Amino acid sequence: MPSMLEISPEQIEEQRLYSEMGLSDDEFQSIKNILGRKPNYTETGLFSVMWSEHCSYKNSKPLLRKFPTDGPQVLQGPGEGAGIIDIGDEQAVVFKVESHNHPSAVEPYQGAATGVGGILRDVFSMGARPVALLNSLRFGSLQQPRVKYLFEEVVRGIAGYGNCVGVPTVGGEVQFDDAYNGNPLVNAMCVGLIDHKDIQKGIAAGIGNTVMYVGAKTGRDGIHGATFASEELSEESEEKRPSVQVGDPFMEKLLIEACLDVIHHDALVGIQDMGAAGLTSSASEMASKAGTGMTMNLDHVPQREQNMTAYEMMLSESQERMLLVVEKGREEEIAQVFRKYNLEAVAVGEVTDTKRFRLEHHGKVVADVPVDSLAEDAPVYHQPSQVPTYYQEFQEMDNYIPTIIDYRQTLVDLLKQPTIASKEWVYDQYDSMVQTNTVVAPGSDAAVLRVRGTNKALAMTTDCNSRYIYVDPEIGGKIAVAEAARNIVCSGGRPLGITDGLNFGSPENPEIFWQMEKSVDGMSEACRELDTPVISGNVSLYNESFGGKAIYPTPIVGMVGLIDETEHITQSHVKQSGDLIYVVGETLPEFGGSELQGMLEGRHFGKAPVLDLEKESLRQKQVLTAIRSGLIESAHDLAEGGLGVALAESLFDQELGCEVSIEGDVTSALFSETQSRFLLSVKPENQETFEQSVTDAHLIGKVTDDGMYRVKAGEKTVVEERTFMLKQTWKGAIPCLVKSKA
Repeated sequence: MPSMLEISPEQIEEQRLYSEMGLSDDEFQSIKNILGRKPNYTETGLFSVMWSEHCSYKNSKPLLRKFPTDGPQVLQGPGEGAGIIDIGDEQAVVFKVESHNHPSAVEPYQGAATGVGGILRDVFSMGARPVALLNSLRFGSLQQPRVKYLFEEVVRGIAGYGNCVGVPTVGGEVQFDDAYNGNPLVNAMCVGLIDHKDIQKGIAAGIGNTVMYVGAKTGRDGIHGATFASEELSEESEEKRPSVQVGDPFMEKLLIEACLDVIHHDALVGIQDMGAAGLTSSASEMASKAGTGMTMNLDHVPQREQNMTAYEMMLSESQERMLLVVEKGREEEIAQVFRKYNLEAVAVGEVTDTKRFRLEHHGKVVADVPVDSLAEDAPVYHQPSQVPTYYQEFQEMDNYIPTIIDYRQTLVDLLKQPTIASKEWVYDQYDSMVQTNTVVAPGSDAAVLRVRGTNKALAMTTDCNSRYIYVDPEIGGKIAVAEAARNIVCSGGRPLGITDGLNFGSPENPEIFWQMEKSVDGMSEACRELDTPVISGNVSLYNESFGGKAIYPTPIVGMVGLIDETEHITQSHVKQSGDLIYVVGETLPEFGGSELQGMLEGRHFGKAPVLDLEKESLRQKQVLTAIRSGLIESAHDLAEGGLGVALAESLFDQELGCEVSIEGDVTSALFSETQSRFLLSVKPENQETFEQSVTDAHLIGKVTDDGMYRVKAGEKTVVEERTFMLKQTWKGAIPCLVKSKA
């Protein structure tokens, strides 16, 4: 096969090389129509990455328009590197979540590490200082050697990058299910703080202004990474390791400081991360947003490898790089800022009035295309939607009620389930205390960081129960948002907004597209009811393993909330003996998609728990008001494993005990996953005021100092076990699975 430089536009078409880049026949024809000619090899590459799902959202854009994206608190919604929400006093919080699923499936350490690096750049490109990292991970069964390897290496990659770059990893979630055996999910979230006056935009404005490249040199790693992320995993995916970038957290640390320094320079016009699609996306998007054009001379692009072609330079996704637009004639002032940090900053182009994207290399024009055709004019597909047969069958099923004989053993077995078990093995590898702002570290319902110089704090979480979304995507989408909000409220915060990571299978499968459609409908409704607009996000499709088996639909919700006073910070563990234990909300026999169902049946089916959003909103507001009034000692969301598991988790910190009485069906009372419920502890002297403040609060028992977990149904003790023993079971489950030989 001839070299890229020798391939003619005719050969590209004759050999259908464009299809290997991810373009369809119709898309290639559209490109020819736009240009009025056949594209050359470099131009075909530009379109292939910019028209990939990862960059253009061509299959998901019709659904994304359903999300509520604005509100009085929103300073920047979707469309920039990250979203921004006002937190008062001329300060704002910046956050976004993004996936790195496919790279992590073939090269888990670097895939996870560069996922962290990329999401950091999205945040500091806005002018914000990154203050926290979170993640949301999904793996298959830890009984499988490859899954165990992926799990260990992904966690190691997150730790390896995050710990070195000096940003604390403070929270997240890890779930396990056979649905992810062939395709893990690695979603990284970053939260930053910014003063309103420092907010930056990724725009290439000002005709004649200079385009500057800063940061690491460009190599051949990550070429076609955006396209790779927009196709199904297959047996050939291992051959695409070059599509996985290699990260350098020490370079990233320098880049963070340099960029936060340069934003105060009045010569800076715009700044953007070179993320997916590298130079191509950052340059074309900056020009398109400003309504301008751009010319770049690729001879000036810093390169770490010899004889790189224009195609390779433009499609490389080498890490730790940024693109800046600066006022003409002031390039040296900007370069001096970066030289302080031993970083390269070189002029590579200029802003033009042509609205065209023009690339030169070795004295020749190697690409000349309308800039909007790359950034704005990708095709938008309205995929067909079809209700899956399995869903119809689930809806016709009788209510699933498991039969439990030994409640104590069932509780023990649930605490061993990897999704429920302690994730200490994971988060102990992360530095959660660097920057010294972390107030609540991993292990509670949400992480909490103080806002230095104020009496405020931020609560943050990631959440998604994909089993519910599988059995009923619309209800499951509502639950994902509502549960994230409950986590924030349990920490004493008022939910502000969300970032979403939409992880699904192939949108070309009508049943998968239906899952996407209904999930977004449910999430959108919950966001409106709970006043949590979607300010940023990411879509990751084609998450399917060999044979086209799709993952469970997994739309991750990353949420941030504001705690007005640090004395309102609340944790999930009970504080002292004698406190009263309450459950807020009624409990129904709801086990479809539950952890108990999966443990007993090996699969998930039936109906998801119902969710009344008005009731959800009311309870969240009442609980938050009670927390702010000093009436609540601890607060815990009832989620996987129901009351039985939540009660145990609340006792583990100080190994206290409890005496609890339940009514009605014991299995439902202990293990149902009915929504909109809270587990709270209250001092006896606050009982009357609390009960007047929180409606539908049921007193079920008290905290004891004997270290015994006791639950009675009438006169019969149905569970009795030492808290210490339950804790050891819960803490030891994942280390045991990781160390065992599968």
